[in-house]
Amino acid sequence: MIGAIPAAMTYYWRMKMPETGRYTAIVEGNAKQAAADMARVLDIEIIAEQDKLAEFKAANNYTLGSREFFDRHGRHLIGTMSCWFLLDIAFYSQNLTQKDIYPAMGLIDKDTAMNAIDEVFQTSRAMFVVALFGTFPGYWFTVFFIEKLGRHKIQLIGFFMMSFFMFIIGVKYDYLRDENKNLFALLYGLTFFFANFGPNSTTFVLPAELFPTRVRSTCHALSAAAGKAGAMVGAFGIQYYTLDGTTKKIKKAMMILAFTNLLGFFCSFLVTETKGRSLEEISGEDGRESELTATPNDRVS
Repeated sequence: MIGAIPAAMTYYWRMKMPETGRYTAIVEGNAKQAAADMARVLDIEIIAEQDKLAEFKAANNYTLGSREFFDRHGRHLIGTMSCWFLLDIAFYSQNLTQKDIYPAMGLIDKDTAMNAIDEVFQTSRAMFVVALFGTFPGYWFTVFFIEKLGRHKIQLIGFFMMSFFMFIIGVKYDYLRDENKNLFALLYGLTFFFANFGPNSTTFVLPAELFPTRVRSTCHALSAAAGKAGAMVGAFGIQYYTLDGTTKKIKKAMMILAFTNLLGFFCSFLVTETKGRSLEEISGEDGRESELTATPNDRVS
């Protein structure tokens, strides 16, 4: 119930915020209100130019289901949806297999050696340790390096390293469990680190930057929905497959997840870098065709 407090505060503050200038101008067509909202937020005077806005809208008046959208952004949408889908298969499966991985690493006792309360406490403690040394640092690395390395490179690095570490865990699971629990914990923590210093951050950043204003939220929603479909595959596929906790099935599951991340690595080439570009330039709304939005025929010509 405590979680309702920050949600209510966020709702209140969001109601006090104006809509973004791009949405008010481009979607609602109200240049005057957009200029007033931006001037209030930025504390500078902005002149509304309704005529230029009309020209801008006329030059970019295509819908989500149009041929022009798919020529310009179809590849990007397939890329953001597939990458988010593949990430969530691996990421949520990784969380759901903790019941088998944590005892193997020695972070918690066997379930037969503790009662329900002890199991909840020890599992929560183990999750906190992994988050403290893997998940949180990965996010902060993204914060510090996303404008230096770029979104695309971080996503590629993350997918590749997750695949690499999961492959090692899958191949050497018996050895790591029986002979080297510290290395096991390190490798498992690194998969979480590179999930967050990687696609678990960039898969929701890229859809927010790649698409035109009037369909940006819809494309982001489609990408996020694909991610939740991937989470369902992890929950009802991988989780069900490893339900009995046998070593053979856990090893195979880790190998499947390694392959899933490798697919995510290759699907990442369907999207492109957005670092250092305005939203209008990325989407081609400013009238300048670039390698981001030009069709193959345009690039050839």
